[in-house]
Amino acid sequence: MAGITTLGTTYNLPNYTGILYQLTPSDTPFFSAIGGLTGGGQTDAIEFEWQSYDLRAAGQNTRLEGADAPTEEERVRANVSNIVQIHQETVGVSYTKLAATQAKAGINNAERNPVLNELDWQTEQMLKQMVRDIEYSFIQGTYQKPVDNTTARQTRGILAAITTNVIAADAGGGAADALTEAYVLNLLQTVWENGGIQESETATLICNAFQKRQLTDIFITQKNYREESRNMAGVRVQTIETDFGRLNLMLNRHMPTDEVAVVSLEQCMPVYQEIPGKGHFFAEPLAKTGAKEKVQLYGEVGLKYGNERAHGKITNLTTN
Repeated sequence: MAGITTLGTTYNLPNYTGILYQLTPSDTPFFSAIGGLTGGGQTDAIEFEWQSYDLRAAGQNTRLEGADAPTEEERVRANVSNIVQIHQETVGVSYTKLAATQAKAGINNAERNPVLNELDWQTEQMLKQMVRDIEYSFIQGTYQKPVDNTTARQTRGILAAITTNVIAADAGGGAADALTEAYVLNLLQTVWENGGIQESETATLICNAFQKRQLTDIFITQKNYREESRNMAGVRVQTIETDFGRLNLMLNRHMPTDEVAVVSLEQCMPVYQEIPGKGHFFAEPLAKTGAKEKVQLYGEVGLKYGNERAHGKITNLTTN
């Protein structure tokens, strides 16, 4: 079973009967939690930016009685930017395929093929795939700003954005090491000291399946805690107790298996470039070129991740 990269016909898209099961997972917890297709921000340029600033180190900073006004002192602002990338796909189905809804390629029984509009069904599946691509890009995306139209734009994902709070697990000589409580707490402390994970409701550890098992064992099983969960923007997440508050634990199949990230989700959101008269993510019929129907799906979106020092990651973890 596989996809095809040509016009859908009665020959390459056979009909069957019975319940239709989806084999490939289509969950996108990170993208959903920060806004999804219906939330987020807007831009009217291919690039978008935000600003950051810091405050001086705290101290007593006392002045002498009767002293002249101190030397002028100001804080400098800096800009951070990302780019929207284009997601564009097409589905096409022949007139015959649209009409022959009950031409069956399997058991020719009395049951009916449940897909009554092939074009609508294919459009729905393509949208699921595109949203998964956004999820992957927002996590593992590498930044690419082309100088001309021979190269596609690529948004910077959250892992590439994290440059300050990075801990590389090391069992000696650069060898991968197992996830431990010390690694996690050291990362949380560093992120907290840099202003991250201040909001417990959105402070989130994101990991793939193997590291999720390690985190559950470290923070729930070994500590004899009762497992708890909560709903965050429609996404159900497990919670764990740490020295830095209760954190969400998000299982995400698009995270690298050898990394764990801590993300301040309140600083993240998708940013869309809206196409005039169409919206920011849409499907539209293409011009007729024969006995077929074709639909184009299109959207431009990038990740705004706020202050990268509010996030962190552990790399080089063992995966078995």
